[in-house]
Amino acid sequence: MTPAAATNLFAYSRHLPVPFDKLTDKKVKVASKYSPGSTEATLSCSMLKAIHALCDTMRGTSEGALGQTDHLSIAEYKSSMNADAYHLVVYNRDTGNLMASVYDKNTETNEVYTLNSKNRDGAAVLFAVLPKLLKDPEFSEHFDNYRLMREKGYPVLDDAKKEAAYLCDNAYRRVTDDKCPAHVKLTLDKGGNLTRISSTQMDSGAYTPTNVISGQFTIFTNSAPVIIKGAGVVVEHKDFVGKYTLNTARTLNPLERMLVPTLPDWYIIPKEAEDICKHACQTTGKSMPMRNFLLRGPAGTGKTMGAQAIAAGLGLPYVKYTCSAGTEIYDFIGQIFPETDSMTTGDEQLDKELETLNAMGGITYENVSKVMNLPELDDMDYDPEGVYQSLTGQEKEGASSQDCMAVVLNRVTEKVTQLSKRAEPVEEKNGQNYTYVETDFIKALKNGYVVEIQEPTTIMQPGVLVGLNSLLEQTGSITLPTGEIIQRHPDAVVVITTNVTYEGCRGLNQSVIDRMSLVRDVELPSMEVMVQRAMSVTGCEDENMVSQMVQVTNDMAEYMHKNQITDGICGMRSLIDWIISTEITGDPYTSALYTIISKATADPMDREAIISTVLEPFFAPKRKAS
Repeated sequence: MTPAAATNLFAYSRHLPVPFDKLTDKKVKVASKYSPGSTEATLSCSMLKAIHALCDTMRGTSEGALGQTDHLSIAEYKSSMNADAYHLVVYNRDTGNLMASVYDKNTETNEVYTLNSKNRDGAAVLFAVLPKLLKDPEFSEHFDNYRLMREKGYPVLDDAKKEAAYLCDNAYRRVTDDKCPAHVKLTLDKGGNLTRISSTQMDSGAYTPTNVISGQFTIFTNSAPVIIKGAGVVVEHKDFVGKYTLNTARTLNPLERMLVPTLPDWYIIPKEAEDICKHACQTTGKSMPMRNFLLRGPAGTGKTMGAQAIAAGLGLPYVKYTCSAGTEIYDFIGQIFPETDSMTTGDEQLDKELETLNAMGGITYENVSKVMNLPELDDMDYDPEGVYQSLTGQEKEGASSQDCMAVVLNRVTEKVTQLSKRAEPVEEKNGQNYTYVETDFIKALKNGYVVEIQEPTTIMQPGVLVGLNSLLEQTGSITLPTGEIIQRHPDAVVVITTNVTYEGCRGLNQSVIDRMSLVRDVELPSMEVMVQRAMSVTGCEDENMVSQMVQVTNDMAEYMHKNQITDGICGMRSLIDWIISTEITGDPYTSALYTIISKATADPMDREAIISTVLEPFFAPKRKAS
């Protein structure tokens, strides 16, 4: 904690509360055991107010309450300035993180709590920290002494002053000195800006205390039962990836293994992905195995990552198709293109390759890759940057095996197309040959992959997806432009991901929804999960700043919903961009204007309202030097 933050918190410059309000000197000739060499302590306004609040709520002579959960201290501190106002504080005793709000019980409004010399004095924060402070024997002993003196009406004021000084010095040393053996973690910047406790968080019941230390809660106890939108139990990657295999006898070739997603270490397996994998696996072999799934939810809730996680859990290759307004049925099943002169060059070389491939067992992706002498998966994993440069002739810093694999797949696909055309022309009219190009969607259904269909609700023609109904059936089939009849592979899994709230989106046809085995609505993860994901993705280590950014993002989404601002978007992607930009500019306010605010709406008046209502309470603009 910075010296400026400590000064704001302990409010030494403010007037002391009764009975010390008449003192002209705040110094007392005592010192805590945590301040060796010191001979005097300074009475703190905010510390004394917090102690008085605890004494009075324990006695039942004052409004307010203090309670705990396993890791949190929760405080309802009654304001002395407003009869309807309470200062609400949630303090994480393990991490030191703080959240606070000023709550008006009359209007049920929730404002930002700012702690500095011009605003609140920090008494509510120290009130919430008291359970941690009381764990220390010295603090606990002097608190008991002081409490008894307060109940008796301070018979000897000098004795009470000494007990109060011990408490103030003990708290100050333990909070400000991270080398102190009884150090109390407390995250507070010099500006005194604290993450606001949103109405949504209060309503969720996540901060309802399980142990009441003093007083009677009147705000947090009105919360609903706790509802955790994120996974209550974190699933370890080793217990999920490849654990839901649909066909144990199946062996993937090297190219298919490269298409199986690798989940990043920071990724938290969502409950939806785990449930879908369980249903797909445990219904294998039944007359109606579950293979079609729909994930609905706002932007940034991780639907696509969820589809990739499903593929990882099933141990299957993953491909995707992104829809647009002009998507038609043939965009899913493939198209026929006339041959050009450039496509028919090198016939002699193709003939040699065809002869070699026939001897190897036919035209397959694996055989073609060997004939072309392309690098294998082990090479890509060992030296992805070197392999990428040898493939493309270009350097790419940070190239991954997935980047290499994309190049290899493009080259193999192009060669397979040429060889297939050379071996078996699809159609010949007046001397013109035509080549059929297969889509990833068809490959997935033929070969038993996981295919994600993104945003099908944007398609203008409602009958496009209906035309695929036969393939959405487990034993379905479809006739390709070549005349070939494709049967759906028993392992093929279709995951449709969509956000029906996007501008221009339409509802899915009922017949398509009817063919979905499970329909899951994906909500934004909990604040703690969002902070963890954002820090992992961006590499930002400032947990306090990221927590505030997450709060702004959630508050902005809530504000947009309540005020029917629908021409923009606010979600996880915007948050990530904001954090990355802030690390470049060093100014969260400025970066917010061009990332999260600009994406929220094109209306300048709405943007100004969002800035003043949601952004500025957390991140004020920097003042220009005069």
